[in-house]
Amino acid sequence: MSFFALGVNHQTASVELREQVAFNPEKLSALLLEQSQHPELNDLVVVSTCNRTEVYAMSNNIDMVLDWLAKKNGIDVKQLQNHVYRYENAEAVTHLMRVASGLDSLMLGEPQILGQVKTALSLAKDAQTVSQNLNRIFEYAFYAAKRVRSETAVGSHAVSMGYAVAQLAIQVFSHPAKLTIMVVAAGEMNSLVAKHLAEMGVGKIIICNRTRSRAEKLAQEIAHRVDVEIIEFSELAANLHRADVISSCTGSLHQVIAFADVKAALKKRRYKQILLVDLAVPRDIDAKVESLDGVYLYGVDDLQSVIDENLAQRRQAAVEAEVMVSQLVNELMTQQKVNQAGATIHAYRDHGEQLRQEELAHALARIQQGENAEQVMTEFSHRLTQKLLHPTSILLREAAKQEDPSLFDMLQDNLKDVVQKRRKPKH
Repeated sequence: MSFFALGVNHQTASVELREQVAFNPEKLSALLLEQSQHPELNDLVVVSTCNRTEVYAMSNNIDMVLDWLAKKNGIDVKQLQNHVYRYENAEAVTHLMRVASGLDSLMLGEPQILGQVKTALSLAKDAQTVSQNLNRIFEYAFYAAKRVRSETAVGSHAVSMGYAVAQLAIQVFSHPAKLTIMVVAAGEMNSLVAKHLAEMGVGKIIICNRTRSRAEKLAQEIAHRVDVEIIEFSELAANLHRADVISSCTGSLHQVIAFADVKAALKKRRYKQILLVDLAVPRDIDAKVESLDGVYLYGVDDLQSVIDENLAQRRQAAVEAEVMVSQLVNELMTQQKVNQAGATIHAYRDHGEQLRQEELAHALARIQQGENAEQVMTEFSHRLTQKLLHPTSILLREAAKQEDPSLFDMLQDNLKDVVQKRRKPKH
């Protein structure tokens, strides 16, 4: 039984194809429950995100795994073949560890993927499609991801605009729990800013948006983490003084935060410092506000230079992380081989015991029938020795026939050591 990883991701397939093979949690749970009843393929975990759909399985036939992925999504298997990557055993373990560590992500080092892989394993466990061996591989991959996160800098630098704004706010103000944040416009960019800051534990987030329904949607997404208030767009200038950090990204053709409004806000704040982040193009905030004492103004270009530098640092850290993953894969594969050897040794010992009992019963029966005991026991020992040594002799002969002499040399050297130890006189 081999461990396989098979799937498509942002590097091998278009968005359209990835959408076709994606599973939502409800559909996936139902499919896994159904699959648990099929003995030919019932040991699998499916990871499905916006950037990848992958099947990890213990199976004797990787083509069966590919057929399953195509069939369950109503796709011709030929449509998938040119876009699917396949890995087996050590390569599959390496791929899983790289995925869980964020080394295979569209955004290098992104942390969300580890949680998504853990959720995928949990769904498979609920459906009872995870064997002990498969679970052990995934748990080791989580251990590897934790090591990569804690011992390298692959995920420690902001490489998205939203995260960069959040980290900048924490750098300027050392106590996030006391901060009030204002996001001007609740589009995709500012939604990420708000979510990151909510996760970092800020005190309050004020949402100012032209459309209230969109503001309410963002509020619902973060309200479980932070105190949220929604204000009308017409109330923006009057509320600027309440915010320690203002992130604006409206897409307006005209400036929405004027110099005079910021100056008035500073006065109301008794000149307590304020961080303004302008993510809009054209700009939302009058550039002259930067001249005011106590104002920090950052634009898209400022943040992009930070992101580029951080991404370079992540890439450098990724080299160290790849080496770590390779070492951990070797450790796991060695551990599995030792476990397999232990099972084989146990089975061989059982086989030897069975032979001993059979030969002993045969010898005792002959003695009971009146045959010479010494003669019977001599034959008993000879027959048992021949049967026990027969598999070793065959293995040694087959190893000698192989083109690679290393196995034969290893067996021969070990057998010589055993013989020499037996010949040493006992004191």
